[in-house]
Amino acid sequence: MLLKILSPFVFGFLEQTRDFILPFDEPTAWLIAAVMVLLIIGSFIGKLLERSSEERFNSAIVRSFNQRIRSWWLMCAILIAGLVIGKTGTVVLFGLIAFWALREFITMTPTRRGDHRALFWVLVVFTPLQFVLVGIHDDHQLFKVILPLLAALFVPTRIALANDEKRYLERSAKILIGILICVYALSFAPALLYLDIKTFVDGSEELWNDNNNKEKGLLFFFVLITQLNDVLQFGWGKLIGRNVIADRINTSRTLEGVIGAAASSALLGALFSWVTPFAFWQAAVIAVVISICGFAGGITMSAIKRDRGVKDFGTLIQGHAGILDRIDSLCFAAPVFYFVIEIFFT
Repeated sequence: MLLKILSPFVFGFLEQTRDFILPFDEPTAWLIAAVMVLLIIGSFIGKLLERSSEERFNSAIVRSFNQRIRSWWLMCAILIAGLVIGKTGTVVLFGLIAFWALREFITMTPTRRGDHRALFWVLVVFTPLQFVLVGIHDDHQLFKVILPLLAALFVPTRIALANDEKRYLERSAKILIGILICVYALSFAPALLYLDIKTFVDGSEELWNDNNNKEKGLLFFFVLITQLNDVLQFGWGKLIGRNVIADRINTSRTLEGVIGAAASSALLGALFSWVTPFAFWQAAVIAVVISICGFAGGITMSAIKRDRGVKDFGTLIQGHAGILDRIDSLCFAAPVFYFVIEIFFT
């Protein structure tokens, strides 16, 4: 009921201001309005739960719920701000996120003095270069090949020149893994904005995103499904989870949680298919692919944290530790989602 009451007002505001402030197409504006309304409802519920007695609700769960809602507000605000600025603004936004995520990864991973100059090149030169190449979007699509090649050749060489042989192979591998996950893989998310996506209408091929900002809705759809999948995996795991997949890595990742989240993500993908170039069944299948990739990202980063003996990567976002803890599933799902679209829809 509250959703029906608030939606016309929120969308009315977006419709009146979109030519000046929010350059979104109508489906994207509706999706953003729906997310904003849901966050408002979530915040309202959180306030009510805070005022309830501890006998009725676990105070730790309520606190975690409210902190997660606040972190969602922050993430949505940042993403929408980037989309408002345009493609360049979105690329810069993801570049800053990648820089901070890689910094968190490197801070958690022990390094030696001989690694510092290599790290300087990685953070100050290679990371910005990758997103500059995404923004340029040249015909050769150099952003797909330059960074892995540079990193694989330069980082081991620069560390060797520091004349420090102790744990050389391990140190080089740690830095390379950080670059590939935090920078290279994540860069495929803003690269979605530069794809020329085609659809078939009445037997003829048409350009889906021809100067109408529809690609912004596609990026928002991807981020939304990925983030909702994280919550769904946790929720289904708590409700019906029995079989832990890797108990020495993460005790909350269960087979039932993964299956339940994949099924729920398929339903959400079909529900939001109107903001994408996909038919409802295609959106459902792609949402399942995103769900599986998101799980892979979460379990991989959990293994890294368990190896380093830490609970979280950082403390940037209140209630959800570091930024890398929030985007781990995005990093793994982004390149797969990008290539699925490039292969089948361009």
